[in-house]
Amino acid sequence: MPVDAVALRSSAIADAIRSTRLIAVLRRIEPPDRLLALVEDLLEAGVRVFEITFDSTDAAAALRAVRDRVGDAGWVGAGTVRTADQLRAAIDAGATFGVSPLLDHAILAAALDAGLPFVPGTYTPTEIDAAWRAGATFVKLFPASSLGPSHVRELRGPMAEVETIATGGVDGPNAGTFLDAGATAVGIGSALHRMTPDERRALVELCAAIR
Repeated sequence: MPVDAVALRSSAIADAIRSTRLIAVLRRIEPPDRLLALVEDLLEAGVRVFEITFDSTDAAAALRAVRDRVGDAGWVGAGTVRTADQLRAAIDAGATFGVSPLLDHAILAAALDAGLPFVPGTYTPTEIDAAWRAGATFVKLFPASSLGPSHVRELRGPMAEVETIATGGVDGPNAGTFLDAGATAVGIGSALHRMTPDERRALVELCAAIR
């Protein structure tokens, strides 16, 4: 494991994910005014970690805009990073962390070499173990809805040291269940967008309170 990978697991963004236990996943929200209005609402609800998915041509511009709006109030990273070009674009746009739906060792190594905390996507125990040993800051469980909280709980036995983020099909009703099962954090996308302000605040408080 790269020495720097250990340091990245103790970085400010890693600690923020551990404390808030919630990542707001923002996927292809257009136009920019709508995206920034949603970010404003999420900030007001207490969300502090944002993931801009890099599956659109405007992703880098969106990340910059959200980063400028969030400022020192939180952290903005890049999601759906599947290629070296996307990784470079994310870094150039000022991403503070990266997330992928898959485990690509070359991309993970490049991110760590650049000093970027990185969360590769995994599904099987073999992938989870390989990602952690390779230096992943956290390991993404994807899609979490098809794995279920029991999968997270069972992993805690043989892989207690691995810190996981459950993403994909996670929503208000099941977020707490994944966290109770042992996930370090959850990533929530469209379900978070559809919530009322009160529901968002309640979810933020719930996630932060589970230990």
